[in-house]
Amino acid sequence: MASRSTSAMGHIGGGGGAGVGAREKTYFEQQREALIGEIAMSFEHVLANINKLNRSLEAVVAVGNEFSSVEALWSQFENVMAKDGDEGKTAAAEGEGQHTQGQGQAQTHGRGGDEGEGGETTTARQGE
Repeated sequence: MASRSTSAMGHIGGGGGAGVGAREKTYFEQQREALIGEIAMSFEHVLANINKLNRSLEAVVAVGNEFSSVEALWSQFENVMAKDGDEGKTAAAEGEGQHTQGQGQAQTHGRGGDEGEGGETTTARQGE
């Protein structure tokens, strides 16, 4: 087997006598060169398309970066509104809690201090 590959390499490489350089290429060699050429062209197309994709991605990132200041502004607005909303809810809950406690005391006093189910209900309201 080794002698065959050595002799085949001699033909492919063109090393040998003066007659080897003048001989025509075999069908296999012609097809191989054609395929290698097609592969090289395909690699060039792939490289060109990868470069286009890279430029497109860079453009997308640049557009996204242009919106960073707008995003920061909206984030600040959202934080301010969330704080105002929490303060409003807290104030409303405190006012409602005082109103409920006032009703509970009025009911207890209205019954003349009657203990029982009404007292438990008043206690439950004050806990809410």
